[in-house]
Amino acid sequence: MVISRLVFVVDDDRSARRGIARLLRTAGHDVRAFASAEEFLDDFDPETFGCLVLDVRMPGMSGQELQAELAARGVGLPIIVVSADDDSETRKTAHKMNAAAFFRKPVDGSALLDAIEWAARWNHMNGGGDEIEIDESSEPLHQLKEDRNEHRN
Repeated sequence: MVISRLVFVVDDDRSARRGIARLLRTAGHDVRAFASAEEFLDDFDPETFGCLVLDVRMPGMSGQELQAELAARGVGLPIIVVSADDDSETRKTAHKMNAAAFFRKPVDGSALLDAIEWAARWNHMNGGGDEIEIDESSEPLHQLKEDRNEHRN
């Protein structure tokens, strides 16, 4: 079970950003929402651990450009991509970004919460922070390790 996790939401669509933020807060997450990648970068502390829910297509810096900038800075936040577009090009972009999950807007709230929990567990197992408490009875940790190994291959 995830306890008070920080989730960054970066989406230029105001209603999508607010809806996702409301859902995540209701589920007990600490949420910081941003209307642009540039706004996020201006506020982001690279020492902060969390998960990034990110739109792919935004005015100015795109989601893919933001992910590349974070990688260049040595920041490895788990990323969950959300997009109004569900075409092969958008899915390829999400794959190139090493996204933990891809969702088409409007996002299924339950599936998004599950993806955030999975990404947090995977990242935690790989040395990415200690802000979570894992209830090992809900999902075997060895399965997460197997999923990680499959993802790398």
